[in-house]
Amino acid sequence: MTETMRWFGPTDPVRLRDIRQAGACEVVTALHDVPNGHIWDCDAIASRKSEIAAAGLGWTVIESLSVHEDIKTRGPDWDRLIGNYRQSLVNIAACGITVVTYNFMPLLDWTRTDLAWPMPDGALALRFELEAVAAYDVYILRRPYAERDYDAATLEAAARRFADMSDEECHTLERTIIAGLPGSEESFTSPEFLRAIEAYADVDADRLRDNHVAFLEAVCPVADDLGLQLVVHPDDPPFPIFGLPRVVSTEDDLATLFARVPNRSNGLCFCAGSLGVRADNDLPGMVERLGDRIGFLHLRSVQREPRGAFHEATHLGGDANMSAIVAAVHALQMREGRSIPMRPDHGHQMLDDLSRLTNPGYSLIGRMRGLAELRGLERGIAHAMSSIRQLQEA
Repeated sequence: MTETMRWFGPTDPVRLRDIRQAGACEVVTALHDVPNGHIWDCDAIASRKSEIAAAGLGWTVIESLSVHEDIKTRGPDWDRLIGNYRQSLVNIAACGITVVTYNFMPLLDWTRTDLAWPMPDGALALRFELEAVAAYDVYILRRPYAERDYDAATLEAAARRFADMSDEECHTLERTIIAGLPGSEESFTSPEFLRAIEAYADVDADRLRDNHVAFLEAVCPVADDLGLQLVVHPDDPPFPIFGLPRVVSTEDDLATLFARVPNRSNGLCFCAGSLGVRADNDLPGMVERLGDRIGFLHLRSVQREPRGAFHEATHLGGDANMSAIVAAVHALQMREGRSIPMRPDHGHQMLDDLSRLTNPGYSLIGRMRGLAELRGLERGIAHAMSSIRQLQEA
């Protein structure tokens, strides 16, 4: 695998030289200062790439070139926004970048309810609790008919939770959910979020899926001609929240998307953490069956908990079976003769980073630990597979 690490640009507290010392050879980044729907200028892309190269690192994967909400809802500005997206792809390809990550989640990107969940070893992890989402949705956001989206046990737990929350705790939960986590495409206040949800009133799962297909049918021919691969990031978490549909959550979702848009540029960012929240997603099997579509890897593991909760585990722990995933990735790379870009995702905040300003999930030391563990795992698997082949040939 090609070892990369995410970098949020010049304002990221993790510096480029830190990433290089951590062992990565590339960064994955974006022009985060460019508003959604605007064209990425060639000069700005080239300038950022030169800055990265000066630190001895490469940049071949964008994360992310955001998809505007008016594209997701097929709004009145669709034609102009599609034209802008196509032009950005042209400019990106001209600068030698080959993989473009995006997602099709309505309004919210990845969502958590706790950014500093204490682990037994003293490190801090990201966590998602469905009852916390329900408490915010029903009692703070006060979305109309929100109660219909939760079962009785979750509503009862949410009511108890809200009753025990201070004003400060309510504010922290609100900000955690809707203020925008690192890499998120949007940030809202609760009134703004309610109004934005209303724009999806007529967009159910089928319509969102159709809008996703329409987007790809409009941009994939351009990406095909440019030699770019567009890789969709799965939903995080992989189920509907706040009454909003999500349609990139399962293997069936992905297989349907690739069948409806068979262009070679229509690809997958395989996120083991996002897909691994669902116990019905067979992660190693998905690598085997969807491998020719995988252009980028997010390797992390979550620990599933009762009642829809989960937290970020260590990279080799949790429920993901990372050994089997990396073995499947190694077999895919050998079969296709390529090295797939990979980044360790959502590391724990630990050691000296506990006293530093960090982006939630993107502190240096936890990700460096993950990168080292994943590197060792891959090399061990490669050595074992090579030894087996030698024995078979003897």
